Amino acid sequence: MHDEVAAYVLGVLDPEEHEAFERHLDTCERCQAELIELAELPEQLDELKNTPSASDDDPPMSMSR
Repeated sequence: MHDEVAAYVLGVLDPEEHEAFERHLDTCERCQAELIELAELPEQLDELKNTPSASDDDPPMSMSR
């Protein structure tokens, strides 16, 4: 995987890197395919971030039988 694909999808490239990557993307089928695979990543991360975690009130899971 090209590191910049994930950075591009997450929007963390600076403007210069962003433009350079978009020029690269025009001609690189591998990065185009990776971009399609990762396109939903930001939404998935938001869903995870907004999913409630187990509260302190929940009893701990027992490891013994």
